[in-house]
Amino acid sequence: MGAAAGILLAGAAVPLSPPSADAAPAASATPAGTGTGTGIDWKACGDDGKAQCATLRLPVDWAHPDGPTFGLAIARRKALDPSARAGTLVFGPGGPGDSGVQRITTGISRFSERIRQRFDIVSFDPRGIGASNPVTCSAALLAERPDPNITSAGEFDATLAYNKRLRDDCRKRTGPLYDHADTMSTVRDVDAIRAALGETQVSFWGSSYGTLLGAEYAETYPGRVRAMVLESTIDHGVRSTQPFLDAEMSAAQDSFDQFVKWCDATASCALHGRDVRAVLRDLRARAARGELADPQTPGRALTEFELLVVTYKQFYGPDWAKLASLLSALEASKPVQPVAAEPAEGTGTDNFTAQFCSDWNLPVRDYREFARLSRPSERIAPDMHGTRPVMAVTACLGWPKPVANPQHRLKVRAEAPVMMLNAVHDPATPYAWARSVARQIGPKATLLTYAGSGHGVYNSGPCTRDAIDDYLISVKAPARGTVCPAVPQ
Repeated sequence: MGAAAGILLAGAAVPLSPPSADAAPAASATPAGTGTGTGIDWKACGDDGKAQCATLRLPVDWAHPDGPTFGLAIARRKALDPSARAGTLVFGPGGPGDSGVQRITTGISRFSERIRQRFDIVSFDPRGIGASNPVTCSAALLAERPDPNITSAGEFDATLAYNKRLRDDCRKRTGPLYDHADTMSTVRDVDAIRAALGETQVSFWGSSYGTLLGAEYAETYPGRVRAMVLESTIDHGVRSTQPFLDAEMSAAQDSFDQFVKWCDATASCALHGRDVRAVLRDLRARAARGELADPQTPGRALTEFELLVVTYKQFYGPDWAKLASLLSALEASKPVQPVAAEPAEGTGTDNFTAQFCSDWNLPVRDYREFARLSRPSERIAPDMHGTRPVMAVTACLGWPKPVANPQHRLKVRAEAPVMMLNAVHDPATPYAWARSVARQIGPKATLLTYAGSGHGVYNSGPCTRDAIDDYLISVKAPARGTVCPAVPQ
């Protein structure tokens, strides 16, 4: 969720009425010849030249298909064994902010050899991201983003003012797509891809934020789903700000607790035998005082929020050894010697705000309410309070209402079984969210539990990988209650 400078690099880091279940996209929405799947002008691409890339011209606003258009970047790799081809598998990237095109062109190893043999694998850069009319903003303005951990009414008002300046700037530079970056619009884009490929049905695999896209695609076009995988699941049924923050902070704290347990039990941990919680607490205090040097940007101090985000991101793999080494190096670092920062020039991209804030109504009236909402974090997440989920809320302060694709409980009537996969210790999409979404989908959903840690755990081991591969090929879900054991770190 969002970008931060220095050590954080550039991280990537909702009322449109849904169309009827079987409504076809407008003819003008897809290239000529899409009925036969021959309207896509594929070009060789990828790190090995064996992928294919193309651009589809699609409506910015699906409610007005004859209005402005944008180019949706897509990529595919064809099934390695055409004689055994099981169809097209569309991969929905996460984030929001991840590039599906890069997943196909340079990251195809995410998919097993069995899947690559049997499926044409297709993905895309969602609207507003990557090569699909990216949300473009002033680099200088992006660099001014205030700390999301607001501590006063003045800071709250300053954040509201900043958010408006950023929205106005990004909207002017990006064009009309800025106001149509919601996931329901991307649902229509995915169906345009299906039509352009000449497919009656597709298999869909959504990871992280891509699970929201997959669930809403199955809800909108149930007859066009052959198979559906939801890996590390977003619960869009969380209606308000407090339960959103509480669930996210609880998941972050749980992941930190798992890291502490691992470090206590693992002699190779760089902090083994130490009070890991005290180490992080001391680093947070140094960062809050502006004394913690950013190891990637000489003369720049790492903020407390950035320190927490660096820590949080290592939970995704998880990569606990790397996290321990990083915290140890930061602890040993000398106090920062400030130097004048070079002013940011030109433009940058915001791969988060327009998408996320169009999908989530997380209102906060004023600083008093923000403080009330934030207080439980210190109880729920004593070590991790104030990390990335707070930014998700503050980045959307002042966003125009109503949002394009507001939260709602799913009503999925797909004929195909839906396969879900979630780690018990997931830092970003809590296991409780996966259970909630499984209940919303109902009898068609099967939740496979990975008993370990991490976010996006298909490749955590043969149990999770084989279960998903078997399902995608056969469209038969494993037995309910199946648990894959944790793979030792």
